Amino acid sequence: MKNKFLNIVLIAIIVMTWTACQQDGATTTKPKPSKSGQQTAPSKPKVNYPKFDETSAYNHIQKQVDFGPRVPGTPEHKMCADWLKEEMSLTADKVIVQEAKLTVFDGKQVPMYNVISSYNPSSKNRIMLSAHWDTRPFADQDADESKADQPIQGANDGASGVGVLIALGESLKANPLKNIGVDIVFWDVEDYGKGEAETYCLGSQHWSNNKHNPSYRAKYGILLDMVGAKNAIFKQEGYSVHYAPQVVKKVWEAGHKAGYSGFFPFAKVDPITDDHKFLNEMGDIPTIDIIQYDRKSFPNSNGFFPHWHTHEDNMDKIDKRTLKAVGQTLLTVLYDEDAN
Repeated sequence: MKNKFLNIVLIAIIVMTWTACQQDGATTTKPKPSKSGQQTAPSKPKVNYPKFDETSAYNHIQKQVDFGPRVPGTPEHKMCADWLKEEMSLTADKVIVQEAKLTVFDGKQVPMYNVISSYNPSSKNRIMLSAHWDTRPFADQDADESKADQPIQGANDGASGVGVLIALGESLKANPLKNIGVDIVFWDVEDYGKGEAETYCLGSQHWSNNKHNPSYRAKYGILLDMVGAKNAIFKQEGYSVHYAPQVVKKVWEAGHKAGYSGFFPFAKVDPITDDHKFLNEMGDIPTIDIIQYDRKSFPNSNGFFPHWHTHEDNMDKIDKRTLKAVGQTLLTVLYDEDAN
């Protein structure tokens, strides 16, 4: 009898508490029941992904190659720098060229032009996309030793990442982001190195120590390098996994979501020194590298695609389907980020 009385009192207290919460407006919103009577989870916002224009990317690669080798300190290098600024000004809200004189491995001083383009610059929630645009001053991996001291065209090693990002900028112009901002950066003096790892990636090292805006911050960064070859496979590079594992996961899942799982297998490879290493360690930007690299697949070219640092790195090696896979994956990442 005593237990029955206590149960009645407890029920009365629960009812009174619930009534008070109702009056105070402290109710919990529940998912609406469906016609079948079952509760449904809140729907995610529908995302409209722009279609990446791989033909535009290809044409912008061709334009860079048409200048000739873009070796720092040459007229072709300066002409291409001016063109990059002009081209990005067509789509970006703001374009800055960071200039400096840098000393390369042999003691020579060369001009540096980092081209920095911003979309939706008022947003504090920013993502950095980047690629290097200069080319190797010598073909040290070429089978023809008589041409080893001549500069390469760099269609894949340099121009491919830039071409993808220029075309991506066109998508951002036509389909403005609402909640996030994007910075597209073209690094200079990346490939003028020899020997020690620190002799490479001088443009990104300079920026990391001398940011164009001292207060600049990015949620994360994605670097593109050698992203245009036919049948390319992009495995998860070691430094990327170490410094920014969640970004790797996000990008590779986006590649699968966009329908390009064959290009983005969930497989890991060794670390490789590239611009992202210095952006992580010196620039405080958690950055990953989308790069065709695998020592097991390419043992004769240090893990890179077979025409790396040779005169065969020309437009014949560029494939539009690979450009599409990379570009559409990036658009999926950005517009998912913007919606969420």
